[in-house]
Amino acid sequence: MTRSLLRGAGATLLALAVGACSHSAPPASAPPEVGVVTARATDIAVVRNYPGRLAATLTAQVRARVTGIVLKRVYKEGTDVAAGDVLFKIDPAPLQASLRIAQGQLAQAEATARNAKLAAERSQAIGARGLLARQDVDNAVAAAAEAEAAVKSARANVENARINLGYATVTAPISGRAGRANVTQGALVSPTDANPLTTVQVIDPIYANFSQPMAEVEQLRQAEKSGGLKLAAPDKAEVQIVLPDGSVYPLVGTLDFTDLAVDPSTGAVDLRALVPNAGRALLPGMFVKIRLTLGTLHDAFLLPQAAIQRDNDGAYVYVVGADDKVSEKRVQLGDQRGADWVVHGGIAAGERVVASGIQKARAGEKVKPVAYDPAAPDAASTAPASG
Repeated sequence: MTRSLLRGAGATLLALAVGACSHSAPPASAPPEVGVVTARATDIAVVRNYPGRLAATLTAQVRARVTGIVLKRVYKEGTDVAAGDVLFKIDPAPLQASLRIAQGQLAQAEATARNAKLAAERSQAIGARGLLARQDVDNAVAAAAEAEAAVKSARANVENARINLGYATVTAPISGRAGRANVTQGALVSPTDANPLTTVQVIDPIYANFSQPMAEVEQLRQAEKSGGLKLAAPDKAEVQIVLPDGSVYPLVGTLDFTDLAVDPSTGAVDLRALVPNAGRALLPGMFVKIRLTLGTLHDAFLLPQAAIQRDNDGAYVYVVGADDKVSEKRVQLGDQRGADWVVHGGIAAGERVVASGIQKARAGEKVKPVAYDPAAPDAASTAPASG
């Protein structure tokens, strides 16, 4: 009985073993498909955009230098004038009268001086014969000298009156663009007026003033020292002006002044660029965007935004190795250029960076790399992770 049970159990186990061998093992799952881009080193211009404001390179306030009534504004507002061009005419009549008075006083002083000189000569002749006291001779000589000094003073008054008469014709002190007049015909003006008659500005070339954060200045200095950044020239960089309508001004300027004193309220460094303005399209006071090209970043990479991941430790990417296994690499990011990020450290040329299907990639696991297609739905839906 027992032997028969053992034989039955053995047969059952044999049948189960044969049945198990008759079914094949389930196939291993295929590696996930990811889109990759090949990192290619290139030279990338280092560009910064800053809000700025334009200012004239020279500004001269045109003020009245005599008191009088404005007879006429000669120039046309907003036009270019040359140094010496007449801008305003002030009533010259009172100044002409002052000149005639000064001329009359000069003539009177000259007559007095001639008489004093003759009296001194006579006194000296009489004194030489001992017929006049020495004190009287000295008094006559002193009176002649005093009269001659009065002549010089009167001549100076005449010259001053003539200069004031010339100030009745107000001319441009420099060549440039003459602005709006602050006075009209018939206005009483004087040298003590708070506002000038007008302003003449030199706007070709024109200044573009802006500020750069000190942190960026230090970052660029470190990049230059390491050889990753090369400036066009010492303390020189190209500047482009983006107009309020978004168009780019066709002429390129240069950075010509750097104030290394940091503004404590903003932590920024004041910068000034010199921009050609032959067509007078740029005007002082305009708010513009200043595009500053500081140099060239060598051996950098452009990677799609979707390839860049972030966590609390910073930015990183997934790289597919020669064995199709995924590894994580930390990268140093630069600027954003359209749909790409500038990467200037952390990866090497020729490496395959995962740009789509990132949610399927795991560090250390195999994947099936295919060429990245930005238009693919998976690529469009992939977004960089945030930490």
